[in-house]
Amino acid sequence: MGGDGKRYTLRDVSKHSTSEDCWLIINGKVYDVTKFLEDHPGGDDVLLSATGKDATDDFEDVGHSDSARAMMDEYYVGEIDASTIPTKVKYTPPKQPHYNQDKTTDFIIRLLQFLVPLAILGLAVGIRFYTKSA
Repeated sequence: MGGDGKRYTLRDVSKHSTSEDCWLIINGKVYDVTKFLEDHPGGDDVLLSATGKDATDDFEDVGHSDSARAMMDEYYVGEIDASTIPTKVKYTPPKQPHYNQDKTTDFIIRLLQFLVPLAILGLAVGIRFYTKSA
């Protein structure tokens, strides 16, 4: 499929998400990789899981070779309308109790306040017992 520079929306590209019809969005360009699925060194699952979204990060994280990048031209079908891709939302982890270092030191202090007198008491009892039996 020669690239005709057509513009696609994310919705258009999302319709092509099966092993019989697979399109990807990488660096603002749309690629029909259907014919490449079985030849992809990482397996077809990797490509299929990247459909329906901007797959640029997935593509870049793998670190593809220059020859792999050159091959992409063969599958180019057009450009993505960037306004149809949701802006990247910064990942915010689910709310969890805030881990506070000070609470850890409070806990250690309380533990020591309990254990130190106990150790002194044990030492005193031990010394007393030892000196009485001698």
